Amino acid sequence: MARCQSKKERKLFEMEKTILGGEKHGKTQNIPKFKNEDEEARFWAAHDFADYYDTDRRVRSNFVNLKPSTQSVTVRLPKLTVQMLKMLANEQDVPYQSLLKIYLNEKIQEKLAQKQKIL
Repeated sequence: MARCQSKKERKLFEMEKTILGGEKHGKTQNIPKFKNEDEEARFWAAHDFADYYDTDRRVRSNFVNLKPSTQSVTVRLPKLTVQMLKMLANEQDVPYQSLLKIYLNEKIQEKLAQKQKIL
């Protein structure tokens, strides 16, 4: 049995043993490299995951420093600008906040490209 760090990990390990049918007495097989997703899908349709999963080789994940990919920003805009943005977003069938992000990103990329040409 793998040495567990905490009660939570020990409980998870015991659950895995129950689900996978107890301790492994034989060596697990190596997962082959796949050329594409279709090949991988066919492989897993024909093979049992338990033959390839080794509870002794689990990797502990740590996501404490994971940061969200977006940040909230408050911007005051003229009402007319918001109304026009909503109208354009409605024509494109997208939320106006998403359209604003697209426009803002396009303008930033344009300015950065101009700056690169100067340098």
